[in-house]
Amino acid sequence: MEGKQKKTAKKIVHYLVLIILALIWIVPMFTLVATALKSKQDFYSGISLFKLPDKIAWSNFINAIIKGRLFTYMKNDLIVTCLKVPLGIFIGALASFALTRLKIKHRTGLFIFFLIGMMLPMQAALVPINVIYSKLKLLNTYFGLFYVYVGFGISYAILILRGFMNGIPKDIDEAAYIDGCSKWQLFIRIIFPISKPAVATLLITDFLATWNEYLLASVIINDNAKKTIPVGLMTFVGEHGTDYGYLCAGVLISVIPVIIVYLIFQRYFVEGMAGAVKS
Repeated sequence: MEGKQKKTAKKIVHYLVLIILALIWIVPMFTLVATALKSKQDFYSGISLFKLPDKIAWSNFINAIIKGRLFTYMKNDLIVTCLKVPLGIFIGALASFALTRLKIKHRTGLFIFFLIGMMLPMQAALVPINVIYSKLKLLNTYFGLFYVYVGFGISYAILILRGFMNGIPKDIDEAAYIDGCSKWQLFIRIIFPISKPAVATLLITDFLATWNEYLLASVIINDNAKKTIPVGLMTFVGEHGTDYGYLCAGVLISVIPVIIVYLIFQRYFVEGMAGAVKS
């Protein structure tokens, strides 16, 4: 009986913790939705953040799209993200393949060298990037933003993909070579497809990180016509006051692409992270 009581108590504690964690995530999201549905008068009238308004202010969403030019910012972000994420993953996969399957010297040292890139804070690179980009005339260009995003994202891609590829049996390589595969064919036809869970994990995390990146985008892009979502949303903040319903409506619309990407690849996410951590 005591054993059953202990198990029951553990289950109760377990579910209570899960409920608390769920509330921590759900409450901010609910307040965001509730605020997006309120007019400016509702927000400043003292109505609770957790209460929906009597009349839904759909004008917030219309203003965010038309007045706030939200679709322009989303288009810019999609251009940069859809170029950066696949290329960054492919370069990371190539490097991970070399570190795990090819006979190269100092593989561990090279891996550590790549990881050092994760330790470099973006703030320390802002001034050098600005000076170099000014000389190369890369400021206010998609390529300038795309190039620096790829550079900062390579380390994380290698960390995830190298861990997953380490778990793929080396016997597969030998069988492929016996069948006449070259190293390139081994990578393209066997190792990369097998690494689909890790690639899906990177697609989700890298898409989210690139889509929401603010610091570098705010320094490199100053042209309103080329601003990405995070920088563009800051234009919703007024100098003498902010319409929070209008701002929250813009935020809600901007997360739609991220949700779509997650729903498509989420079934591979856990498997990919597990494979990366295993090594």
